[in-house]
Amino acid sequence: MIKIQRSLVRGVRAATRATDLHRYLQSAVELEHSTIPPYLTALFSLKPGTNDSIARMIRSIVVEEMLHLSIAANILVAIGGRPQINTPDFVPKYPGPLPMSIGGGGFEVGIEAFSKDLVENTFMKIEEPEHPVPIRAVAAEEEEFATIGEFYAALKEKITELGDGIFSVGADQQVLRWFSDDRLFPITNAQTAVRGIDVIVVEGEGTSTDPFQSPGDPAHFYKFGEILNGRRIVRTPDGFAYGGEPVPFDPAGVYPMKPNPEIADFEEGTQARTRVERYAYSYSSLLNALHVAFNGRPDTIDTAIGLMYELKVQAVALMQTGIGGGRTAGPSYQYVNLQGGMRFAA
Repeated sequence: MIKIQRSLVRGVRAATRATDLHRYLQSAVELEHSTIPPYLTALFSLKPGTNDSIARMIRSIVVEEMLHLSIAANILVAIGGRPQINTPDFVPKYPGPLPMSIGGGGFEVGIEAFSKDLVENTFMKIEEPEHPVPIRAVAAEEEEFATIGEFYAALKEKITELGDGIFSVGADQQVLRWFSDDRLFPITNAQTAVRGIDVIVVEGEGTSTDPFQSPGDPAHFYKFGEILNGRRIVRTPDGFAYGGEPVPFDPAGVYPMKPNPEIADFEEGTQARTRVERYAYSYSSLLNALHVAFNGRPDTIDTAIGLMYELKVQAVALMQTGIGGGRTAGPSYQYVNLQGGMRFAA
């Protein structure tokens, strides 16, 4: 599971006012976003018409990560904060550690084509709950480390402690579209904020006794487990097993994408370079649109949704662009300065 600096948890617990929580909720927004580029890339690398079951499962996880980003951002807005989304620092360096993770811990997340190795050694480590089902012995954590679940638990406790008085911005400033009302709802007090955090945690990790976030729908960690094991989860007399319907995987149905592509990897004037630049531009436009929507213009969220569909079309084109050596180009998640032309952040 992802380890984070325990000082972040201590910082949440030491908060005495709403503004003290702003930086931690901003970190939560950054964390929820940071998994989307690697998950999206794995999804886009699956050739249309093959591995459809896997594609549907990963797509559902990506959609829920967008929901989780929205919940974290709405809580930040509700207590008077302003999510910062369209800045170079918002985008992690791939390959590299995710936000709030330990940089020297050796765990890095890259931008790669789908593989079962990627699912097992990266995606499942990102989503692994503190106590997976079935429950097994967990080694004691070193004092300087904490878990994502512990971080969110600390946020719930502190928001409850500070009470309804910290909620100063109404629902008219929150993004509340594109998801069902029982999953994305107005954050107006401590109770609704805690309920929103519970959605984030349960959809990602399940509970300590059940791998399903809702009947027939496993939490992210276990959904990736189904992909890895090639079988759906079923209940057994003594617990759960990967013994249900097959989840088939055809390795030939994956584009041979160059891992961790960056704009500078491709020669200027080539089709690959042009398409990678265009993708980075569209991705940065998406971050700009999300920033606007979560900073006083929730009615503009449709612009962001439209850009998400555009990214899919551009990514498929990239995956079909040969670059020699049996490889294809792939998407680069570099932030582009959209003012004054195509200037790329270092």
